[in-house]
Amino acid sequence: MNILLLLSIIPFTLASSSSSSLSDPVLDVNGEEVEAGPNYFILPVIRGRGGGGLSPFNVKQNNTCPRDIIQWDDEEQEGLPVVFTRIDAKKSVVRVSTDVNVRFYTPTICARETIWKLGEYDDKLKQYFVVTGGVEGNPGPKTVGNWFKIEKFGSGYKFVYCPSVCKFCKVICKDVGILITKDGVRLLALSDTPHKVMFKKTF
Repeated sequence: MNILLLLSIIPFTLASSSSSSLSDPVLDVNGEEVEAGPNYFILPVIRGRGGGGLSPFNVKQNNTCPRDIIQWDDEEQEGLPVVFTRIDAKKSVVRVSTDVNVRFYTPTICARETIWKLGEYDDKLKQYFVVTGGVEGNPGPKTVGNWFKIEKFGSGYKFVYCPSVCKFCKVICKDVGILITKDGVRLLALSDTPHKVMFKKTF
């Protein structure tokens, strides 16, 4: 075997095995492992004034299928549940620091258009927003905007946009938080202040 090819394969293999052995499973509110396939509400850890769950909604854009993602003001509103898709579709447990797709579960004509992605830079608000309209699966340079990671954050978790699906792509690495507009709308966006969340299984 060509020595350069061998050297290029070995580090990748070692990195993959070590990262998988160190990557803890994401746990839901009941202490059970979060899996790809079931539905989960994404809820704020901070209760009271922390707001409610997340839903797709038309705020900045006006489309047949809503593209913006909002957090409800009322904590009683759990929003729409999401389904996770792992980069390795053969494995079911969602683990921290690994790439996943996030899709809102909704039995409507918009069912396949609710996958999270990084939106275009908003020049007016000087902000990158997380929106829907992404593509599920097919990891690579064409889908780099559709992959997010879940990281442990204190007593809860946070979402991070820092995809690893394309080794040679230059990507932004930043936490996902909530931007509150002047009208009081809470939008999901890249932020210096992470949105601290927990996961509640529905079905």
